[in-house]
Amino acid sequence: MFLAQVIGTVVAPVQIPFLDGKTLLLLRPVTPDGARTGKTRVALDHSGAGVGDRVLVLDEGNGARSIYGDSKAPIKTVVIGVVDYVETDAGRVYGHRAPDGAPDSIATANEVTA
Repeated sequence: MFLAQVIGTVVAPVQIPFLDGKTLLLLRPVTPDGARTGKTRVALDHSGAGVGDRVLVLDEGNGARSIYGDSKAPIKTVVIGVVDYVETDAGRVYGHRAPDGAPDSIATANEVTA
């Protein structure tokens, strides 16, 4: 699995029947703090992600096929979730509701005061 930023959608006018009605996303793999890493990829969307979302990606054929319940499905890479936030030892490095590079406005339990 890896983290990625959705940078676009892919439209294929000719495709295999399994992909009919499914969304293909163009992904840029990123580190937890958002730095680019790895090569751009195309993945099948299983989570309703959109351009600009940070997502969790499964990049293993058997796991991807089991998600769709088809052992012969021609897929390897699938978006399995939209990331709400990422925290490291240094603190929160990404928040879905905040623009890239801005502090996240989501209050954690430790930040809420009475």
